[in-house]
Amino acid sequence: MRNNQMVAMILAGGRGTRLYELTDKVAKPAVYFGGKYRIIDFPLSNCANSGVQTVGVLTQYESIFLNSYVAQDSRWGLDTRDGGVYVLPPREKSGGFSIYRGTADAITQNIDFLDQKEPDHVLILSGDHIYKMDYSKMLKQHEDNNADATIAVLEVPLKEASRFGIMNTDENDRIIEFEEKPQQPKSNLASMGIYIFSWKRLKQYLLADEKKEDSEHDFGKDIIPAYLKANRSLYAYRFKGYWKDVGTIDSLWEGNMDLIDPKSGLDIFDPSWRIYSEDITYPAHTITDTAKISNSMVNQGCLIEGEIKRSVLFHDVVVAKGASVVDSVLLPGTRVEAGAKLKKVIVGEGVVISARKKVGTDGEVTLVSKDI
Repeated sequence: MRNNQMVAMILAGGRGTRLYELTDKVAKPAVYFGGKYRIIDFPLSNCANSGVQTVGVLTQYESIFLNSYVAQDSRWGLDTRDGGVYVLPPREKSGGFSIYRGTADAITQNIDFLDQKEPDHVLILSGDHIYKMDYSKMLKQHEDNNADATIAVLEVPLKEASRFGIMNTDENDRIIEFEEKPQQPKSNLASMGIYIFSWKRLKQYLLADEKKEDSEHDFGKDIIPAYLKANRSLYAYRFKGYWKDVGTIDSLWEGNMDLIDPKSGLDIFDPSWRIYSEDITYPAHTITDTAKISNSMVNQGCLIEGEIKRSVLFHDVVVAKGASVVDSVLLPGTRVEAGAKLKKVIVGEGVVISARKKVGTDGEVTLVSKDI
């Protein structure tokens, strides 16, 4: 892919209220995932692996940490001479300061950035999904179809389709109708929130949408319907791999558990498609002769004296002798003291679980965000 043939724009301004205390101080894309990563590492790594050299990251809620994090573009191999990662928060312009009012408005407010890069195509991504995708294959289909827009879709069980935006297509996968969470879905092709637009055409629609007072300035609610109304050529790109929106405590826990399930399809050990992140400078983990570990991920700097089953441990976690951690996710700096029992729990960063404390059940996932 030649430089700036396609520029990626990652929408990373969401608060993520359904993750509760985990997003009190950081935006959802900056939330920890998988023992080593942050959620936004996945779309950034996908860009690097796909040959997309220029990436804009549009931040808003609790953006200070996320801005500094993504600005380190060398982490993902995106520190090229003509490319890089560009942090794009809302800016004060001649008309005053304005927050991003919607997904489409976020791109509209950065038209000047895109015009400067002069891309043929713009790749719109969400900063809070876990998946591995080669965007160059999606771009090839987009160009082969001479499409105005291409939307990545995932086949979901028809009984669950009403939870998603559904794309109805003809026999050639040209999109003929879009339904937002239909009660009686006509197909099971769920939008993944991943779009490729031909830039010149998209710019026209963004500028027209900006003038509409009744618009929500959203791709799903405004831009895509406008394309369909004008009979523009929209095509579905069928994605076959693993994809998960980790926007709730339950789905975040499920995603972490998928990492230790060989049947899940989420493989982070593939050397041909690495997921890149910050380098944590902690010593190797230590496992004593009293420890018992099975089907788990244990990161750097951990001290394990107790029992770990089907769990994901981030760096600098201590599990004392006699403690048990089962089906759980322990964020950095967690301390599980002697005799404590954890079952199906997500423990927040730096939290201490006191000795002999019992937390969690086989039912709903329990979030522990402060010392107990």
